[in-house]
Amino acid sequence: MSDLTRDLSGFIAGLPKAELHVHHVGSASPRAVAELAAQYPGVVPSDPVALAEFFAFRDFGHFIEVYLAVVDLIRTPEDIRLLTYEVAREMAVGQNLRYAELTCTPYTSVIRGIPIEAYGEAIEDARAAALRDFGLRLQWIYDIPGESGLPAADATLDYALNHPTDGLVAFGLGGPEVGVPRPQFQPHFEAARAAGLHSVPHAGETTGPQTIWDALTLLGAERIGHGTSAAQDPELLAHLAATGVPLEVCPSSNIATRAVERIEEHPIAAFRDAGVVITINSDDPPMFGTTLNREYEIAAGLLGLDEAGIGELAKAAVRASFADDAFKAGLSAEIDAYVATSGDV
Repeated sequence: MSDLTRDLSGFIAGLPKAELHVHHVGSASPRAVAELAAQYPGVVPSDPVALAEFFAFRDFGHFIEVYLAVVDLIRTPEDIRLLTYEVAREMAVGQNLRYAELTCTPYTSVIRGIPIEAYGEAIEDARAAALRDFGLRLQWIYDIPGESGLPAADATLDYALNHPTDGLVAFGLGGPEVGVPRPQFQPHFEAARAAGLHSVPHAGETTGPQTIWDALTLLGAERIGHGTSAAQDPELLAHLAATGVPLEVCPSSNIATRAVERIEEHPIAAFRDAGVVITINSDDPPMFGTTLNREYEIAAGLLGLDEAGIGELAKAAVRASFADDAFKAGLSAEIDAYVATSGDV
């Protein structure tokens, strides 16, 4: 079968993948939410049809409503374990993921009464189960919710330094960018990096290129979450290309948040043409009505990729990950083998 007639969606569905920009609570599967909703009536609908309607993305304000509703359903360590395990199930079974760096925001659970020690034990138990049951390797990024300011940053740094888990590999910064300047978090990122954690802040999603420059120069960013506005600054694009700092691109999320007005206007091709490393990610997939497979389909269309090109895109995420070199080599080889045999199907 030729490339012209091959079903790329089927190819993408079977492609082994890694994901680097995906949020823990934002990936809550309908299965997990329905189970939690049955335990805690009145927060979200428990009826499957009503729950699906509640989850259907309408606008960014509705996304925040859904996100916070799910946060309010997570009340015990057992709930965290359930959420994490069901996220892993969907990643592995639904999206054929082999590896994911899941952005966790422990602050929102701790302030609701779950001790950080119990939080860490819950996600680690789910991590072990995900590897055992699905062959999925999970790692954690502890994320500062920027809208909660310096108290949240202080607490998140404390969790990372004084209550680390085996899977913790990086320190992040999320939440709204407008009104949340990156320089104020410089001491937190310096301390996290000194402790051996990688730096992966969100930047330049709904703010301009200066936010990305701040993330690079002040926070020591090794990858940039979103980085959409980098396309506005040729010098920044050249810097990203020269230094090899990858962008974690989330096309559907960028449309949902109005960072990009129309998918045809997405700057992903400009990033590629400038030589910037691109990785494809889903951000908050159920809440944005997407999947990682769908994000690969969108990227393939915007970039004009065939199967080999899609395979290279998948390997870029592996290379940009914080997995060990042996794991990266093994997963890259698995991707190469899949691409090589796809023409025989």
